[in-house]
Amino acid sequence: MSKPSLYLPLIDLSSTDQASTAKSIRQACVEHGFFYLINHGINHFDVNSMLKESNKLFDLPLSEKMKLERENNRGYTPPYAETLDPSSKFKGDLKESFYIGPIKDRNSPNQWPSQESLPAWRETMESYYEKIMNVGSRLISLIALALNLDENFFTKIGALDSPMGFLRLLHYPGEISESDKGNYGASAHSDYGMITLLVTDGVPGLQICREKDRYPQLWEDVRHVEGALIVNIGDMMERWTNCTFRSTLHRVVAVGRERYSAAFFLDPNYECVVECLESCCSETSPPRFPPIKSGDYLNERFRLTYGY
Repeated sequence: MSKPSLYLPLIDLSSTDQASTAKSIRQACVEHGFFYLINHGINHFDVNSMLKESNKLFDLPLSEKMKLERENNRGYTPPYAETLDPSSKFKGDLKESFYIGPIKDRNSPNQWPSQESLPAWRETMESYYEKIMNVGSRLISLIALALNLDENFFTKIGALDSPMGFLRLLHYPGEISESDKGNYGASAHSDYGMITLLVTDGVPGLQICREKDRYPQLWEDVRHVEGALIVNIGDMMERWTNCTFRSTLHRVVAVGRERYSAAFFLDPNYECVVECLESCCSETSPPRFPPIKSGDYLNERFRLTYGY
């Protein structure tokens, strides 16, 4: 069941009125779990350059891409490698993707295509990674204010000491086979971590379902807003806020056109303990979840997704 396109709340990252911005973020995270972020400082050229290089990678022969097959959440995942919705009757989602992890992490180095085949690829991706990480860090301060916390709260507890930031390049196919009719580019899921910052090429397909437990589910198309990032709350942040902020179901439907996007998942470092925030619990609303290390939580979610 679906309804007409949805305009999400607009949040202006350049606003000097932090209190008003934080209030708007809180309302967006309580009601939608999604919002548009404008005036974030990443220009049109940088986004287009990143998407253009992403396109070049996915255009390589499958045999070349499989040389960079995903290890330690870094590298290439082919179509059907991932099933985001466990109830799906299909062998896997239609998309293919490429993960880039923390670019300064020496323990789990990234995989990069050869300079001979894609000479500007690594430099372009590292540049975009640094820019989107900066945006995410600035946004986290406003999210802290939206939760009635000190704006440096997440920094003070060490969440942003060597944070787990992953850039995931995504390619959704245009034409699909008869056997894939009814399958999804990305089946229904909620993201695992703190926040996700998404940029797309403007091709439609993203839908959200604001009421997880509603039946039948009501899916709303998310409109493209030129120059805006689409931000959504992940399950870890929902857990941290005692379900004050919602982690919203979303999916990507096949629309008969190729689609490129890049999702940046900003998560705390693996040792950060995620436990109910004081501003989100009370005698009448006690903590719903026990404390857990960020890394333990994320690893379990990945294990369920990839079946290892």
